[in-house]
Amino acid sequence: MTKNTGMTISRRRILKAGSAAALLGAVRLAFPSGAFAASSGPEVTGVKLGFIALTDAAPLIIAKEKGLFEKHGLPDVEVLKQASWGATRDNLVLGGEANGIDGAHILTPMPYLISTGKVTQNKVPVPMSIIARLNLDSQGISVAKEYADTGVQLDASKLKEAFAAKKAAGGEVKVAMTFPGGTHDLWIRYWLAAGGIDPDKDVSTIVVPPPQMVANMKVGNMDAFCVGEPWNEQLVNQGIGFTACTTGELWKGHPEKALALRSDWIEKHPNATKALMMAVMEAQIWADSMDNKEELSTILGKRQWFNVPPKDVAGRLKGTINYGNGRVLENTGLEMKFWKDHASYPFKSHDAWFLTENVRWGKFAPDTDIKALVDKVNREDIWRAAAKDLGVATADIPASTSRGKETFFDGKVFDPENPQAYLDSLIIKASA
Repeated sequence: MTKNTGMTISRRRILKAGSAAALLGAVRLAFPSGAFAASSGPEVTGVKLGFIALTDAAPLIIAKEKGLFEKHGLPDVEVLKQASWGATRDNLVLGGEANGIDGAHILTPMPYLISTGKVTQNKVPVPMSIIARLNLDSQGISVAKEYADTGVQLDASKLKEAFAAKKAAGGEVKVAMTFPGGTHDLWIRYWLAAGGIDPDKDVSTIVVPPPQMVANMKVGNMDAFCVGEPWNEQLVNQGIGFTACTTGELWKGHPEKALALRSDWIEKHPNATKALMMAVMEAQIWADSMDNKEELSTILGKRQWFNVPPKDVAGRLKGTINYGNGRVLENTGLEMKFWKDHASYPFKSHDAWFLTENVRWGKFAPDTDIKALVDKVNREDIWRAAAKDLGVATADIPASTSRGKETFFDGKVFDPENPQAYLDSLIIKASA
């Protein structure tokens, strides 16, 4: 692929324009005829990508709806709805040539679990590569209405007595997440453990696909769940339960979903991979603009995407949170971020945290070489190459693959240079 002809999207130009929409406009000025006008272009015209009906799949959906894949030489990209994260895994293992998929909107830890064979049939490794992060923040931990009197919010310890009483009476406390070892599993485990509730001993964790969370809580199949939007907001809008906290309150600016591809697909199609990345970046810039949130909510609500009322998407997309327990907060800064704050860049330090947490809960062995595994799966170099060709200013590309030390709501600190110290600081864990 040829490099652009010096048309850099400068920080000054972005600041002067004052919005993500202006940045997208600047990108279009840099590439008025598409990124591949002066190159041989991608090796193929399409790729099969999976998505789950979650707001953080928006970059793939917008790239499809707005013709951005086509603009970058990939008119035949398919964005295919998956029934569950388990189905996403199975279809990635199959691959696009065998009627599966080549890549996906995915829980960040899953490419590591698939690459190592931890969650595949017969434990056969299927090498995967993360090429981008899709978003930061805006998942939720929701609780059944029967626990409203506990006053539980960020402090999960307020549920401890109620959960113990239910178990003592012969009941089972069920806490739902979307995939073992995935982000939602890790968020709700962190929240419970910080409140002195052992997620392996004091409750039963169950797996429920995101779009089925609300219906299952409605019929009493669970006491709490962790999932992405729009399902926490839909739960509140239907009066079935309430949000105790958003995950951005656990860790402000936390990484969430990733865009991952089969590594063999990348090896065969390096130009197409970069083209795909550029289209997704433009979609992230568009989706991040507050001016586009209403249109984004309407698009995501369509039958072929989420099949939900746009109001179930809009509020938390803008940072307005109706918790459903009498609290409504506006301008929280907890809105889903697709581009700003380096939301799109896949920091290796963040992947190291996810792997460390999966060591904490027994998904990976204590002697796992976290750095080596991250270096194998995380292809931030592809992101950087695409950003350069797209004309993103150097100042807007992270200088390091690490965001440094991260501090959580309970005061715990994760230093990516010393994961063991973080593990040693945690009281509740699978190995304890």
